[in-house]
Amino acid sequence: MSMIQEFKEFAVNGNVVDMAVGVIIGAAFGKIVSSFVSDVVMPPIGVLVGGVDFSKLAVTLQGATAAAPAVVISYGKFIQTVVDFTIIAAVIFMVIKGINSMKKKAEEAAATPAAPPAQEVLLTEIRDLLKK
Repeated sequence: MSMIQEFKEFAVNGNVVDMAVGVIIGAAFGKIVSSFVSDVVMPPIGVLVGGVDFSKLAVTLQGATAAAPAVVISYGKFIQTVVDFTIIAAVIFMVIKGINSMKKKAEEAAATPAAPPAQEVLLTEIRDLLKK
């Protein structure tokens, strides 16, 4: 099989399309979570810590000059990104846990045999009585 044919099979396969949709939705979800963290979660935390705006926390290594902007380490943005990641990871964990739970229930339901109909049970009892 040529490489082009293999690539066609791979690209046409439904898994690639599913993965692309997942990436797009994931990017949109990431923006929602980033907005949630920066606009909803971090302001109250900043107030609790003493009115600190985390997005503006930084250490200036070199001041701004006419030729170059200031060199800063923006650790506040890093803290915000860590909170973003933690929320996204927790949500994804809960989604995966829910999916696994549903799969487990479906497997257990498929594994347990269905009870025979009442007529079949009655006929089995009659047969057993006749054998005696």
